[in-house]
Amino acid sequence: MIGFAEAAASWVPVRTSLDSPADRGRLTGPGLRTFFNIADDWDLSTDQQRTLLGGISKSCLHNWKANRFSALSRDQLERISLVLGIYKAMALLFADGDGGKRWLKAANSEAVFGGASPLARMLHGGIEDLYATRRYLDAWRGVR
Repeated sequence: MIGFAEAAASWVPVRTSLDSPADRGRLTGPGLRTFFNIADDWDLSTDQQRTLLGGISKSCLHNWKANRFSALSRDQLERISLVLGIYKAMALLFADGDGGKRWLKAANSEAVFGGASPLARMLHGGIEDLYATRRYLDAWRGVR
């Protein structure tokens, strides 16, 4: 039996690249399951989910929810990663999930949101809109 010290010494971190079709294939199922769980928690409509995933068709979304998919594109996995990061940051910033959901959907006077809600900014559809929300939350948390 191998001891903890030996196992730790022999552990090599696995590098994941969104440029690798094999890595994208491995991440697709868990990524979609996580995204759909977050979408349910945030009460997102089908159209909102489609927008956050990059403007996919209704039939594509339906297939993905039914576990009929091939490897997602780099852009789609990056979008899912950003949504997950936003969700995690909100969980760290708000004592209860309802507070985070209220923040996500409430009008916000910060320049990055232009008086609209953070979700409205995210739903502009560009990946930069997801990045802007993620960067805002990271700055709020003091993460560089």
